[in-house]
Amino acid sequence: MREQVPVVGVVAAGGVLGASARYAATLLWPTAPGTFPWTVFTVNAAGCALLGLLTVLATEAPAAPHPLLRPFLGTGFCGGFTTFSTYALDTRRLFGAGSPVEAVLYLGGTLVTALAAVTAGVAAGRALWVRREPV
Repeated sequence: MREQVPVVGVVAAGGVLGASARYAATLLWPTAPGTFPWTVFTVNAAGCALLGLLTVLATEAPAAPHPLLRPFLGTGFCGGFTTFSTYALDTRRLFGAGSPVEAVLYLGGTLVTALAAVTAGVAAGRALWVRREPV
């Protein structure tokens, strides 16, 4: 149990930073009621790209990263930065505001964009940390 204390600490610290960064983004680029929530859409896509990159770093990079980096960035920062609850609430708000087309575009577009962002993050990670075989 004691060996998990550092992991819990870095996840909590990463979560605070990630959630704070998302909140700051929503303050800098607020979404007007009934309009497409571009800020949360972009935050979720960026977080997914970072998760893809992190996965490659943690599993395929030539040098192993510090063991606390993955829980800090993945579970902590990206978990706090990205938000399924706001995504769901924004979708509900769009439907409630009489914007069903935007709601469906947001609902499906977020899913497609998030998957594409993870794929792009993995590709970028592999391009950065490709294992070179001796010739």
